[in-house]
Amino acid sequence: MRIAEIHTAKGVMKVKFYEEDAPGAVSNFIKLSESGFYDGLSFHRVIPNFVIQGGCPDGTGAGGPGYTIDCELDGNNQYHDRGVLSMAHAGRNTGGSQFFICHNRENTQHLDRHHTCFGKVYDGIDVIDKIRQGDVIEKIVITEE
Repeated sequence: MRIAEIHTAKGVMKVKFYEEDAPGAVSNFIKLSESGFYDGLSFHRVIPNFVIQGGCPDGTGAGGPGYTIDCELDGNNQYHDRGVLSMAHAGRNTGGSQFFICHNRENTQHLDRHHTCFGKVYDGIDVIDKIRQGDVIEKIVITEE
């Protein structure tokens, strides 16, 4: 099983991927991570009790990798809950590099089957609550576990 380690100054969040439910989103995130795309980007959008969002190359929330990927909404794990890693987008099938991590289920359940869930933080979940707008993604390391 492949995992992602999202390194920040506030700590490391380890994510297990939903490879069976969202293979396209997982593959895209791994490709971008391994190329160094996310290194030095910020969490440009942090909404307490909702989400932390990163992956925009220009830091505005409008940028992406120069292409889009399709949503994958039919898998078993398409439910937003605390620690879930999901694709941000500007409408169906417009995701690219931006992602968010949920603070809780209560305020994110309306996103179910609208945004592709492609992993979940299983270690370092407390880091989610420490992230503030402008905090930097130092690097994302993909490993096997």
